[in-house]
Amino acid sequence: MFGPKKDFRDPSIFHHVSLIAFFAWVGLGADGLSSSAYGPEEAFKSLGEGHRYMALFLALAVALTVFIISYGYSRIIEQFPQGGGGYVVASKHLGPYPGLVSGASLLVDYVLTIAVSVASAGDAVFSFLPAHLHQYKLIAVLVVLGGLTLMNLRGVKESIVILTPIFLVFLITHAIVITGAIGTNLGEAGTVASEVTTQFGSDMGTLGFGALALIFLRAFALGGGTFTGIEAVSNGLGIMREPRVRTGKRTMVLMATSLSLTAGGILIAYLLLHVDRVAGDPAHAGQTLNAVLADLFAGHWTIAGIHVGKGFVILTMVSEGALLIVAAQAGFVDGPRVMSNMALDQWLPSRFASLSEQLTMHNGVYLMAAAAAAALVYTGGDLRTLVVMYSINVFLTFSLSNLAMMRHWWKVRRQEPWRKQMAIHGIGLVVCAGILTVTAIEKFSAGGWVTLVITSLVIAMCLWVKAHYRQVSKKLVRLSEELSLEAIPAVAPAPPPLDPTKPTAIVLTGSFGGLGIHTLLSIPRVFPNQFDQVVFVSAGVIDAGTFKGEQEMAALDAQTVASLEKYVEFAHTRMGWAADHDHALGTEAVAELERLCREVQLRYPRSVFFAGKLIFREESWWQSLLHNETAHAVQRRLELDGLTMVVLPIRVMR
Repeated sequence: MFGPKKDFRDPSIFHHVSLIAFFAWVGLGADGLSSSAYGPEEAFKSLGEGHRYMALFLALAVALTVFIISYGYSRIIEQFPQGGGGYVVASKHLGPYPGLVSGASLLVDYVLTIAVSVASAGDAVFSFLPAHLHQYKLIAVLVVLGGLTLMNLRGVKESIVILTPIFLVFLITHAIVITGAIGTNLGEAGTVASEVTTQFGSDMGTLGFGALALIFLRAFALGGGTFTGIEAVSNGLGIMREPRVRTGKRTMVLMATSLSLTAGGILIAYLLLHVDRVAGDPAHAGQTLNAVLADLFAGHWTIAGIHVGKGFVILTMVSEGALLIVAAQAGFVDGPRVMSNMALDQWLPSRFASLSEQLTMHNGVYLMAAAAAAALVYTGGDLRTLVVMYSINVFLTFSLSNLAMMRHWWKVRRQEPWRKQMAIHGIGLVVCAGILTVTAIEKFSAGGWVTLVITSLVIAMCLWVKAHYRQVSKKLVRLSEELSLEAIPAVAPAPPPLDPTKPTAIVLTGSFGGLGIHTLLSIPRVFPNQFDQVVFVSAGVIDAGTFKGEQEMAALDAQTVASLEKYVEFAHTRMGWAADHDHALGTEAVAELERLCREVQLRYPRSVFFAGKLIFREESWWQSLLHNETAHAVQRRLELDGLTMVVLPIRVMR
């Protein structure tokens, strides 16, 4: 939308669109760090009245869990340096169907990442706005979502660079609040410790250890939103600067350290400043606990008689809201990449594997934005409902990833040291599965059922798409089997070179196979004695599976040329036609084929363009979604220029 179009042929493009560890921390790690805006609050509230003292133990448990999950994903980064995260690891080590469950969960997860982040940003910013303006919060959130969509249609790195200064302001302001709140109350550490000991002893006498453990575990599980976003680093490994593994692990360390310190520090600050005692006051109505905390710590500040405290509180909450907007980037960055990986495995329409002309998967960006907007409208922007929906799929993916890695280490136990890795992933599996179970049961009626239903529908849709592509593949195989190349006699004399003055058939082809050969053989049948020379043109499509470096693009180029040379040889030896070929690489097949056709038509003015289309016995509206309809799209463009193109129907007999 802004600036010149990027040229994917430029070798430096792989450097420019990749991210160093710091920017990856901003764009992907911010998804985890931003959860400190809502995760600790939900955990603290879930402790209930009279049990807030357990926030100290909760802070320690949160910090430890962050490092356990992060360590597990660092091992995934080592094993899968090409990226892909939970979907790829589950598909490889557990099989395609557990991989599908993980992928579907991730898709819903990233939609909710966007929805939760912008909704929480709205809560943070509106915390210091007058109550009568809160009715416009949902509208403001949707406007922000629209702005993020436009930014991501341009590219990844540019949008992250714009938001980096805000990310740094968040770190500084929240570090001041947390360290200040804890540091200025160190003198009361003895009193707080005494209160914790007294209340713990009292609860042990009245409730017993088992009941206290259940209260603690429930609060820990319902605060599971704190751990959301940790997987974003491993899922987004493909956009990181080489060496990707080292960059990814550094990003993971930055994210884990910042999240554990921030989330744990906030819980301790809640306890020391007795945030729960004033949160219900009318003066703090509609405010988040983080806003109350910032106000209690800094709201009274004055410098030289000037009241600056409120300004600092506003800056703190605005930076928190801004960080949450940065966190929404993870959904826009990683969501389409998960779609592309699933599309390459034919769980989703193939067009989701293609990159747009601006090197970003625009179909995925549009879909993620639309789905996030629907989630916001459905919930009315209610953060607690969105976080419940969000947490379920996050921990479903976490559980599958840890289970997959446990299976991996068991399989290689005789070749590599495995006991430590197995123990770490085992602990991670127990923690994540426990949080998933408690959240799904406790919050089933509060939004949990919606996530489970939507994820199940996504899985069902993916199974249907896969079944369709399998059916089409079988028909293409049958098409090739029906064509007996050996039955076509070889032509002895070598054909003459192409003559630019003679009528020329220009055939649009893909990989060498039955569809292309049937198209070529249909030309003399439909137009007898009209053509005796042909030019084959093909566009190698750069998708998410090939846009990983110059070597992959060179391999795609060689594969495209090899297929074209087979067609040229067939035209020479089986039809006696003069033949040549031309090709191009591009991110959009239709645009590249249109350009190629125009160039070839200038060399051979008396040309007619041909393409084949597989005809299904029962045509349906959804086939245009699952198939690119490239032939008809190119035909429409060429006909606007007065060029003739014929789409030949290729029907499968059975």
